[in-house]
Amino acid sequence: MGIEHTALYVRDLEAAKRFFTRYFHAQPGADYHNPRTGFRSCFLSFDSGGRLELMWLPELAEGDRAVPAAGFAHVAFSVGSRQAVDALTDRLRQDGYPVLSGPRLTGDGYYESCVSDGEGNRIEITL
Repeated sequence: MGIEHTALYVRDLEAAKRFFTRYFHAQPGADYHNPRTGFRSCFLSFDSGGRLELMWLPELAEGDRAVPAAGFAHVAFSVGSRQAVDALTDRLRQDGYPVLSGPRLTGDGYYESCVSDGEGNRIEITL
């Protein structure tokens, strides 16, 4: 058994696709649109075999993502080395994305940083 994909609701589907394609080398699949409900989505594939589904609905509720709540906390991407964590974190910072923590070595031995994708979703960058 394994996780087939993870899904993330976003406010701007095209901007989210650009973010994950540009910084995490995602390969976008075909867009899906259900005209009856207005639902739109796109699957992004990664070299590791993982997939992320980006989803959009016209009536998405706003949430306070600054306050931790029950549910999924972040999506983590492995970039292979400390140097790669540092480089991608610096690139995102220079491009105006908020760096929420790190890069740092955590108490349980992970080397990571955490950034916001521009919509408030937490993206962890790790080895």
